[in-house]
Amino acid sequence: MRTLDHVCINTLRFLSVDQVEKAKSGHPGFPLGTASLMYTVWDRFMRYNPEDPAWFNRDRFILSPGHGSALLYAMLHLAGYDLSLEELKNFRQWGSKTPGHPEYGHTPGVDVSTGPLGHGFAMGVGLAIAEVMMAARYNKDGYPVIDHYTYGLTSDGDLMEGVSSEAASLAGTLGLGKIIYLYDDNKITIEGDTDIAFSEDVESRFKSYDWQVLRVENSEDIDALANAMKEGQKDKEHPTLIMVRTHIGFGSPKQDSPLCHGEPLGTEALAATKEKAAWPNEMFYIPDEVREYFAKKKLASSAAEKEWEDLMNAYKKVYPELAAELADRLAGNVSIDLTELENIFTNKEKVATREASSDIIQKLAAIPAFTGGSADLGPSNKTIMKDCEFFSKLDRIGRNIHFGVREHAMGAAVNGMALHGGFIPFGATFLVFADFLRPAVRMAALMRLQSIFVFTHDSIAVGEDGPTHQPIETAMALRLIPNVSVFRPADALETATVWRQACLAKKPSCLLLSRQKLPVLHGFTDVIHNNAAKGGYVLSPAKENPKVVLIATGSEVHLALAAQKVLNGENIDVSVVSMPSWDAFEKQSADYKEKVLPAATIKIAVEAGVPWGWDYYTGNKNNVIGITTFGASAPGDLLMEKYGFTVENVVAKVKEAL
Repeated sequence: MRTLDHVCINTLRFLSVDQVEKAKSGHPGFPLGTASLMYTVWDRFMRYNPEDPAWFNRDRFILSPGHGSALLYAMLHLAGYDLSLEELKNFRQWGSKTPGHPEYGHTPGVDVSTGPLGHGFAMGVGLAIAEVMMAARYNKDGYPVIDHYTYGLTSDGDLMEGVSSEAASLAGTLGLGKIIYLYDDNKITIEGDTDIAFSEDVESRFKSYDWQVLRVENSEDIDALANAMKEGQKDKEHPTLIMVRTHIGFGSPKQDSPLCHGEPLGTEALAATKEKAAWPNEMFYIPDEVREYFAKKKLASSAAEKEWEDLMNAYKKVYPELAAELADRLAGNVSIDLTELENIFTNKEKVATREASSDIIQKLAAIPAFTGGSADLGPSNKTIMKDCEFFSKLDRIGRNIHFGVREHAMGAAVNGMALHGGFIPFGATFLVFADFLRPAVRMAALMRLQSIFVFTHDSIAVGEDGPTHQPIETAMALRLIPNVSVFRPADALETATVWRQACLAKKPSCLLLSRQKLPVLHGFTDVIHNNAAKGGYVLSPAKENPKVVLIATGSEVHLALAAQKVLNGENIDVSVVSMPSWDAFEKQSADYKEKVLPAATIKIAVEAGVPWGWDYYTGNKNNVIGITTFGASAPGDLLMEKYGFTVENVVAKVKEAL
């Protein structure tokens, strides 16, 4: 029986495969198999407004298997977003709004960039944490001003990735009942049947994570899909996974075969698929009845936002202070003065930068949007806000988060909170474990999110824990990611600067902090306050015209200052440049960079990490004091000495260069 629902679903199917066919590139199998799922979510449940894609109280939608992007673009086009049919025809082409995988900030209506499998699933957990946390703070009886769901499609590939396991466990532990994911259970991967690599009982697994798990045996049964979604909405205490038996390449000659996963159907197979569905063999065909139906839905969608705006206006009159605070958060305003954070350390002489960070975090906790936690290392990372409770099933107000030993999911969840809006979120672990969440840092960079990653125990000075816990290559590896600010502060005062920058930046930040205590550079307070944000600056100038510039980061800045003192005593004039952030320094003018690193001088870099990359500034790979091997288990001071980070070695390197 032909119904409008099925006409709409087939419109989605064939708009999707037509995009792939025209581009001669893409993934037709997923849209053919899951168009009914996409339609059910968007038609029956999603609250959205195509005229205002960023409407704050909209439901969020995540296409976690982002390779199926053609289906999302077809849906957004029909729903009335600013995504023309011409854009669909330019799928995967230069300059189009329809890239191969969905990109947040590029295509109207895309809430999350996806593609690396598992990441969309995991970022949804952050979105859900953000929603329930804000709802607990701002909602009042009769005024549910924060009230939206996180919906998504997920796949076999997503569920194989470790990050989805971490995230699912966290979501169940926290009781995030406003996550509802439909699982594309098609039993096919690129290499063949899922049984070859994925034989687990997914239902039992997710039930053990404390999820509600529902089943729909026929993906074409819209009523069954809708009823399962309603059941998901009823359960406020458990996230919901709806397992839907789907068929990749549904209706095509290649149905249930991996052959339709990652390449166009081809002219003959596409024509046969359309014929079987009694669909015109015409590219990008949209029936008039479908256009008319979605035009009416668009009007209703706009009305939903208007109702929310009316509710917000009434809320402002009854709860003016909360309304003002909420408006500040949604605007991304920082509600405290960050200019004098250095004053925290006026009476401190020696402090590890992780401890300095802790003192600053206590100050930043006054910002309602400031929220985060650690991968079970809060006491070591020093990231616990002492006057805030811990977020849990029983405490939705708390702003400290126990992420557990789940670094990858933590990074993705932090990104989800940043995507949601209204938060300055952070996650913390040891620097050596940054590789566990590096893909999340990369995704934050792609989306230009204000995600803050706090990495402590930043070098071989960790000491007795040994080489497994001593990062050698990690700082340089993080610097290689475009659009990420990587800060390695020299002392408490620079730490204040980097936290200030992280709270104001509209991009991700990585803070690399020491375990060992470092002197507070009180003699350079004004210089640091005025210049550290530039990324690189002359901390201690030469007496006259220097022949050598010592460039250092983190704890090695103190080593450079000590070497400068010895060299001055021998009438060798050097300046010391602190460079806490390469990326910030690279944004400065050519004139400024020349003043800091004059071309006529010899430049020597000192950092307790791999030397590779520093020759960009020194001009000579031999003018770098670094470490090219893993560390060892011994007291940190002894390790620094054994690996050549001594005043004597720096002085000798300067003399050798001269």
